[in-house]
Amino acid sequence: MQVTNDQQAFERLVTLAKEKGLDIAGGKVRRTSSRFCLGVEHGDYNGTELFGVGTDRFIWMAYKPNGTDCIRIYSDNFPDDGVVEFHLGYVPEPQSSEVADTWARFPYGVDYILHRAGFGLSQGMDAVLLGNIPGGGMSRSASLCINLITSLFDINETGVDQEIQIVDLAQAVENEYIGSPCGQLDQTMILFAKEGMGTHYDPKNRTIHHIPLGKGADDFRIMVMDTGTVRPGLEKSTYKIRRAECEQLVQILQDGGFSISCLADVREQDVYQKIIGQFDESYPDLCNRLRYIYAAQQRFYAMMDAWKAGEIETVGRIFREDGIGLRDQYKISGPELETMCDIVRTVEGVLGERMLGGGDKGAAGCLVLAEAVEAVKRAVQTAYPRSRPDYAERFSVHTCKVVDGVRVFDDVL
Repeated sequence: MQVTNDQQAFERLVTLAKEKGLDIAGGKVRRTSSRFCLGVEHGDYNGTELFGVGTDRFIWMAYKPNGTDCIRIYSDNFPDDGVVEFHLGYVPEPQSSEVADTWARFPYGVDYILHRAGFGLSQGMDAVLLGNIPGGGMSRSASLCINLITSLFDINETGVDQEIQIVDLAQAVENEYIGSPCGQLDQTMILFAKEGMGTHYDPKNRTIHHIPLGKGADDFRIMVMDTGTVRPGLEKSTYKIRRAECEQLVQILQDGGFSISCLADVREQDVYQKIIGQFDESYPDLCNRLRYIYAAQQRFYAMMDAWKAGEIETVGRIFREDGIGLRDQYKISGPELETMCDIVRTVEGVLGERMLGGGDKGAAGCLVLAEAVEAVKRAVQTAYPRSRPDYAERFSVHTCKVVDGVRVFDDVL
């Protein structure tokens, strides 16, 4: 069952709990969002500033302390795994074959990372969850990790000194336990998302600022076009290669006498031109990765100014330019993603479009004037099956709102 709103989710969670013999009566529901990055996609592991919003595709988890040290949890999205049950502190080893093909690697990983970090978890829970976040591009795994971590903190009456530490813990679950080389963009944009606001993250001092869209902005919508493709984990994708290439270039530049710690440190035009002049012939692909990051940083500040001023057409134009850079310089997109972009680019009222997330497969996104939403849907529904018949029964189009990243509901079960 695909749920579309909170009430449907609550009803479905209650039904599932009864079917699976899990006790959530009188418990809570924690809802965590998806995210839509406006800039800089793939900038987190390169040290750039980030800006994005939370979007209304969610993971809902109903949970209740069970008075034991046992976690009993069921996902409606992965019914074949049944009820996952384990004792706190006793989970399979990180990146082991035992967890490679089960969604349970996420609750296992959260338990492992929280225990390693010194959190004295002793209270288990019964939990049921479901989600409607499309796979690939909207940060389903980050949403799940944040939901699990903050829910376990809740029932164990513990937590972190600074909220940003939750981002570190969620990243560690994916990096160290699962083996996915993600950065911190997804976790940050979800954890701190506020309804109607953009979230600006500065990694230099780890600060969060919420930026309202300027008054007088044209009425617009965020649309996500799920290509119907299935992307493997980031550890099996081009994402891992791109990250390694950027790290390789940083090392080459350091060995060449440039005082940088990440590609985002290349900000001055004279330094950038010197690097390109010195290394482009020997490392053309690596220099192309730098070309994207350098230009994306220049665009980032222009986009932020446009958002604050309510100039949504400029935000869309920069979003489109970023997508061209991701396609041609960073080379992280994929054929189905670009088909979606090519289709919507032809529709009047589409302000900008590009691939989303880790790359290769998954979803593309666009910023659209409100009156163009139905035209975009019609264009995709007509043209995409013709261009990509293998995915004619699997693609979908979502129109999203800007929402809070985390919300807890009491008295709904």
